[in-house]
Amino acid sequence: MRLTRRRFLESSLAAAATITVAGTKSSGKVLGANDTVRIGIAGLNGRGGEHVGQFVGMKNVEIVYLIDPHQGTYKKRLAQIAEKKKPEPTCVQDVRKALDDKKLDAISIATPNHWHALMTIWACQAGKDVYVEKPCSHNVQEGRIAVETARKYKRIVQHGTQSRASTGFAQMAELAKSGKYGKLLVSRGLCYKDGGAGGNTRGNIGFKDIKDPPAELDFNIWTGPAQTTPYHENLVHYRWHWFWAFGNGDIGNQGVHEMDKARWFIPGATWPKSVITFGGRFTGKDQAETPNTEVTVMDYDGTLLIFEVRGQKSAGYYGQGVGNVLHFEDGIVSGSQFYPKGTKTGEPVAKLDVSKKPAGDHFGNFIDCVRSRKSENLNAEIAVGHISAGLCHLANISYRLGKDEDFNAKTGAVKGNDFASETLARTAEYLSGNGVKLDEVKLRVGRKLEFDGTSEKFKNDSEANALLTRGYRAPFVVPEKVA
Repeated sequence: MRLTRRRFLESSLAAAATITVAGTKSSGKVLGANDTVRIGIAGLNGRGGEHVGQFVGMKNVEIVYLIDPHQGTYKKRLAQIAEKKKPEPTCVQDVRKALDDKKLDAISIATPNHWHALMTIWACQAGKDVYVEKPCSHNVQEGRIAVETARKYKRIVQHGTQSRASTGFAQMAELAKSGKYGKLLVSRGLCYKDGGAGGNTRGNIGFKDIKDPPAELDFNIWTGPAQTTPYHENLVHYRWHWFWAFGNGDIGNQGVHEMDKARWFIPGATWPKSVITFGGRFTGKDQAETPNTEVTVMDYDGTLLIFEVRGQKSAGYYGQGVGNVLHFEDGIVSGSQFYPKGTKTGEPVAKLDVSKKPAGDHFGNFIDCVRSRKSENLNAEIAVGHISAGLCHLANISYRLGKDEDFNAKTGAVKGNDFASETLARTAEYLSGNGVKLDEVKLRVGRKLEFDGTSEKFKNDSEANALLTRGYRAPFVVPEKVA
């Protein structure tokens, strides 16, 4: 079944004419508290189970479609729904079959990253609202098109950075803005996750042979916007994160949550002036492509955003492993503690009132906004998600354009930047502690890139700009302009 852009437009118009798609401009319909929101869940392995669990427990919300190209994922999710004594949904491998249903109100996307933006765009064109997991895009350009498509079709689109639902993190942002501890010097994000063994390993994933995909998997649909690639078992499920065609490494996986907060905590921050990334894979030769150690430094005109990814066993930094640390002129804030400059003894961090408190339930907030049509009430509207996801993409572009050099934590690329030099020195210690012989490995030193946030393009670097998008495979094509 092939659903063209024209058919999507015709479907949207027909839905508006019959007043069956909630909130379309023509109908003016707003779903009331007692009206049922009909939703489809796309992507059923891993995170998709949380989506099913959240929506199946909501009053007047019905899961009417389970969507995944791998039929082996259906049984467990059907059981989740049956346990709650809710109606059995229709299971489909191709999202276009669900989007063609005029009675479907919304979809919730938990697919691999390379599908996020295109599925969001298709859904908006079909008159559906969208909850899309982080990162909302696989590259910067398609993220921008997703934002503009949501605007054109007036759809409610929530990004899955759930920390935006937290009053505690909102207080941290207010604290940074207040000047209570002086100027914010560094907003640091940490993604320290011990890869270990097992299906989700961030360490060495070995090599899997090329083979035919299993009969229950439509690998053509799974591949979607990416170029045709041979099937192997390091792709389905989860380990696709470590391949550039489908994932964005751990910075675009777990890391995007902490990246979003790190940007949030810098007052008024959108795009950085520049970015440079260091890293590599330091767990032996394997099939994966993305780094499992990565340090990124972004310049926000006087405040640095430093992001650290570690995929092996690591001690925390000021008690944080997956989290954020703020460096102020007067000291350091980590978690609920403030460490005055020159001391390692913490004290309770100052609490400030938050003018606009976020809704604590991220999924519930999405459904509330589907009913009200007030996108301004979303915790993490698509434009917020686009920039935070985009920062992960900028970091990876610097890395991919870098050169492998002898490992030297005091590399000239950050000469004079004490915070960056200290971070790289700690990274060297972490690697040595995991048995990496630094004189036998290379460090990828990324290209320092200048970025223009207005145009969302790099300055004077055609190679870097080429990586802001990708070549798409028909018919799974993200348009260059909003359609």
